[in-house]
Amino acid sequence: MRSIPLFSVLPVLAGLLAAGCASGVKNPSGVPVTVLKPDEQGFVAGSGIESQDLVSVSDRMARSLLGTPEIQKFANGTPRVVILPVENNTRFPINKDIFTARIQALLNSKAQGKMRFLARDRMAALEQERQLKREGKVTANSDPQVQEFRGADFFLTGKLMGMTTQAKAGTSDYVLYTFQLIDPRTSDILWEDSAEMKKQSVEDAAYR
Repeated sequence: MRSIPLFSVLPVLAGLLAAGCASGVKNPSGVPVTVLKPDEQGFVAGSGIESQDLVSVSDRMARSLLGTPEIQKFANGTPRVVILPVENNTRFPINKDIFTARIQALLNSKAQGKMRFLARDRMAALEQERQLKREGKVTANSDPQVQEFRGADFFLTGKLMGMTTQAKAGTSDYVLYTFQLIDPRTSDILWEDSAEMKKQSVEDAAYR
């Protein structure tokens, strides 16, 4: 009886085992998921506002704001700041509140008591809690008749503005980011800083 070489049998056995263990589900073809840092530009990019722009601009604004004399030398203890909604006057339908959310998080982690933010976006819950204290339904740490909500010493707001040029060669976008610290009593602009970016791309990208 003629023997069959072992090296010729192994590939057949491997194929049978693979067929027996296969689930019938195939991995989709295409580029696998790539993990990037938020300040990196990936291969999916356009000429609009993207994560690396958000990181760069919010980092710069947080550093600049902490250095302003009105914050460093505030006379009446720790200044209270209310963040107003950012105006988005660009063509990109971005989540505009993400800028101020990141700036607030940066300042809260690095300000070390130089400023505090008021949670005006939670006023409904705060008013409900205060009412419960007044009615004696929950315990209060102070006199329930005292108006405990602090007024704002400063308003922090921002604006995004853009210009777009489109031609057969592609799309060009210029975006100006401006942020201001405003005295609510006098409307004085106590601090202002800006950043600007310009990008060009062959094909326009969709932003959601």
